[in-house]
Amino acid sequence: MNWQAVSFDWNHVRAFLATAEEGSLSAAARVLAQTQPTLGRQVAALEEKLGVVLFERVGRSLSLTQSGLELLEHVRAMGDAASRISLTASGQSQTIEGNVRLTASDAMSAYFLPPVLKKLRQVAPGLTVEIVASNTVRDLQQREADIAIRHIRPEQPDLIAKLVRETTAHLYASTKFLDEQGRPSSADDLKNVVFIGFETSDRLISGLNELGLSLTNENFKLVSNSGVATWEMVKHGLGIGVMVREVAEMTPDTELVLPDLVPIPVPIWLVTHRELHTSRRIRLVFDLLADAFRN
Repeated sequence: MNWQAVSFDWNHVRAFLATAEEGSLSAAARVLAQTQPTLGRQVAALEEKLGVVLFERVGRSLSLTQSGLELLEHVRAMGDAASRISLTASGQSQTIEGNVRLTASDAMSAYFLPPVLKKLRQVAPGLTVEIVASNTVRDLQQREADIAIRHIRPEQPDLIAKLVRETTAHLYASTKFLDEQGRPSSADDLKNVVFIGFETSDRLISGLNELGLSLTNENFKLVSNSGVATWEMVKHGLGIGVMVREVAEMTPDTELVLPDLVPIPVPIWLVTHRELHTSRRIRLVFDLLADAFRN
């Protein structure tokens, strides 16, 4: 390792990370229990040390520059590692007890979370984690959950949100279905094909048609309010459905339909309330989830 190249101050890095995630120097100063001028000097010192401009002012708010955006991903990893180091060094991860309620969609709960929960049990065996597998948005401010995994950034100012992954969703079908129905080569080939919809299919139809398809309600012969159920229907050859790339890649005997079709962007946000800064158990679960989604 080139130790001479690592010469910046961690406090300056922490100031940059807090400012980027909170959106302003004043908000970052509050969560770090520092004054705004002190925080501003720390960010300026990091910019000087690295020789780049990290923020630019847009009206009364701060916006990350391209250099700041590129640095942010690495700094977030440093922040998560620092939190885990603190817990491990003091032996606290093994002694953390209590309940943490985590809400996510049923598909996310079924396909993404089990490996993370296994690791969490190894790190903090005293924790009890309740998974609220629901496709409705739970109210964190009313403590219906401690941590939520969402695909849109919440607008409530009292919530803390971190973008941990940007993935994509695509059209998939089982190999058996495509063997029987034929493999489409263009959007026109899908006009009379059976699709599987999620909840009310109107929004899904609108989104898919914006990508160049010409679907109507007649295409959607099966509709469910469960992401797990719709994916099982796809796996059993009942029609074409939409799923995020990672789930499809771990599912044998399913194929991507129209690979050249523009993918559907799917951001993944971790959301929690301000107790993140004072609750060790929530911080531990939040950081472990963030690390898992980035890997």
